[in-house]
Amino acid sequence: MRNVEMPDVHIENPRTRRWGILVLPNFPMLAYSSLIEPLRAANTVTGLPLYEWITVSPFGRIPKSSSGLGIVVDSVAEDAPSVDRLVVVSGVDAHEYNSQSAYSWIRRELRRGAAIGAVSDGAFFLARAGLLDGYRCTLHWRVQSSFREAFPHIECSRDLFVIDRDRFSAAGGVSTLDMMLAIIETDYGPDLALAVSEWFLHSRIRTADQPELLSIRLRTGVRDGRVLQTIVDMEKNVEEPLSAEDLADRVGVSVDTLERAFKRAVGQTTMHYYRSLRFRRARDLLEGSGLRISEIAVACGFSDSSSFARAYRTQFGVSPRQYRQRMLDRSKAAR
Repeated sequence: MRNVEMPDVHIENPRTRRWGILVLPNFPMLAYSSLIEPLRAANTVTGLPLYEWITVSPFGRIPKSSSGLGIVVDSVAEDAPSVDRLVVVSGVDAHEYNSQSAYSWIRRELRRGAAIGAVSDGAFFLARAGLLDGYRCTLHWRVQSSFREAFPHIECSRDLFVIDRDRFSAAGGVSTLDMMLAIIETDYGPDLALAVSEWFLHSRIRTADQPELLSIRLRTGVRDGRVLQTIVDMEKNVEEPLSAEDLADRVGVSVDTLERAFKRAVGQTTMHYYRSLRFRRARDLLEGSGLRISEIAVACGFSDSSSFARAYRTQFGVSPRQYRQRMLDRSKAAR
C-alpha cells in the first residue's frame, strides 16, 4: 500500500487541548462526527496530540442518535473530568431536556476557564440555564423562530457559526466542520486549518457570515430577486403580517407583477405563500417551544387562539393542541 504524504505543517508551542462533548438524546450524528473528526485529523496531519476529547451523557451510558445509532460515552455528567472546551450536541427536542448534573459540570468548567458551545439545537439547553445571556449564538434555522420566542433577550444569528468570546455555536451539519476549522485556525494557525479542510475534501473554508445553508435561495430554490426579498420581508413580519400592497411596494413593483413572479417561482400566490409560511412558523413553535397556544397564535399573526385553531385545523387536519401532543408522543417513543 502506498503511503499517504502528509502536508508539512509546523506547530509552534503545541499543547494538548481537551474537549468535552455533551450529547443529549436524539443528537444528530453528522454534527457529532463533525466535531470529533477535525480534531482527529489535526492530530493525524501533525503527528502531535494537539487534541483530546471525551463524550459525556447526562442520561445513561449509551445515548441514541436521531438515526437510532447508539454510542458508548466515556463518562456520565456527574463524573465528567475537566476540559478546555465543552460543547452540547442536541437535536430538535433540546428544549425538553434538563439535567442539573450537566449544568453543574458546565458551570464548574466555566469557573475553571473553559469555553462552552453548542451545535445544531444545543443552544436551547445552554440558554435555559442562562449560559448564553449577553452572547450571540446560532442554531439550526428550523428552530430559530422557537428560540427567539423563548429567549427574546438573546441575539440569535443566521450565520453558519458564531464565536463570541468564550461561547461558540454552529447551526449543525456541515457548518459544524466550518466552525471547527475556524477554531483550529485560532489554536494553531491557518496552515493547519487548511490541511484539515483538505483532509476532508472540503473545497473551501467558509467564514461564519456565509449563510449558504441557511439562505432562502437554498431553502426554497427561488432565484427571482424580487421574490427572494419578499420572502425575507415575510419572514421578518410574521407577528404583524404585511399586506400585498406593502410587500409589492418594498420591492418596487405592482401587486400584479409580484403575483405573477410568485406564481412562476413557487407555484403559489403571494399571500398564499405568506399564509403557508406563518403556518410553518406555528408548526415549528408547537414542536420546538413550550409556548402556550395563545402565545403561538399571536406570534404567527392571528388575532386570537380560536381563529388560529380553526385555521390550523383547516390547513393540517388536526388542531394545534392535537399536533403538539402527537409530536410529544413521537419524541417519547423514539427515546
